[in-house]
Amino acid sequence: MFNAITHSQIYVLDQDEALDFYVGKLGLEVNADVDLGFMRWLTVNVPGHPDRQILLEKPGPPALSEETAQQVRELVTKGATGGSLIFSTDDCRKTYETLLGRGVEFTEEPTERPYGIDCGLRDPFGNNIRFTQPV
Repeated sequence: MFNAITHSQIYVLDQDEALDFYVGKLGLEVNADVDLGFMRWLTVNVPGHPDRQILLEKPGPPALSEETAQQVRELVTKGATGGSLIFSTDDCRKTYETLLGRGVEFTEEPTERPYGIDCGLRDPFGNNIRFTQPV
């Protein structure tokens, strides 16, 4: 049976803007950036961990009909696609300060929880992102 999750997917409206955010601000690295003709296969990963990639997918054919893709783009614009990512970090507060310095806007400051310290933000397309310093 299965032995790993290799890719997760979130919708983005502009893949170049997504690269700027995920690589330029969050510090992830590009794993693949390939023009397949019918779509751009763009994945990023946590540095040093290429075994788990995030596909930054622009809604459209062939995965979706153009009509459905337009509806998804409208939902993404409203922040209602349900896409989310959760990262771990060794120091939540330090990571928060670093990202603040890079211009990342947060929805929630670092907060102590029963499972550790975490905080929240959204990417430019409304996807929910959290990072946690586990106890």
